Amino acid sequence: MRKLLLTTAGAFLAILAAAGSATAQEATTKRYYDPASGSFETIVVRPKRQTANPVPREVISYEGPYKKGTIVVNTEERRLYYVLGDGKALKYGIGVGRPGFTWAGTHSITRKAEWPGWTPPPAMRKRQPDLPYHMPGGPDNPLGARAMYLGSTIYRIHGTAEPWTIGQAVSSGCIRMTNDDVAHLYEQVGVGTKVIVVR
Repeated sequence: MRKLLLTTAGAFLAILAAAGSATAQEATTKRYYDPASGSFETIVVRPKRQTANPVPREVISYEGPYKKGTIVVNTEERRLYYVLGDGKALKYGIGVGRPGFTWAGTHSITRKAEWPGWTPPPAMRKRQPDLPYHMPGGPDNPLGARAMYLGSTIYRIHGTAEPWTIGQAVSSGCIRMTNDDVAHLYEQVGVGTKVIVVR
């Protein structure tokens, strides 16, 4: 009986592993035999959250008005451009402010940080009282792997522990990138880089 239970448990785990690797976006159901109850049971298997970048970065042709070394954030398009010069730019997918939290303006990067800690602004804590006063940097930190602070604003270009939100309007005004993309941009730019945010 013990051998049957172990064999059945192994089969059940194999079903779960196979279901977890499925790419379907909808939850699926699986049936397995439970020897303890002597009957078949049905389980619901939900797909894992997306971890890959839904908007891969690319080098594009660029004939815009901004000069080499400028970051241009298009919040409506939900894309960030880093102008390379010679008619080229790096194009990244981003997450932007949700309705009521969008903004526009010209600033410069005044600070850069790797694996930054996060201190939610008072207005955010008022909206969400359960937020911590401070969260140390790390993989689960909302600011992700890198952050570039914009002028005297509360906004940043930063990474995210939620890569599936790229291409969406979900933030409180900050510009989100995947950790891989923000680390890539971080190496391209320095303090003083001009950042132009347009709607």
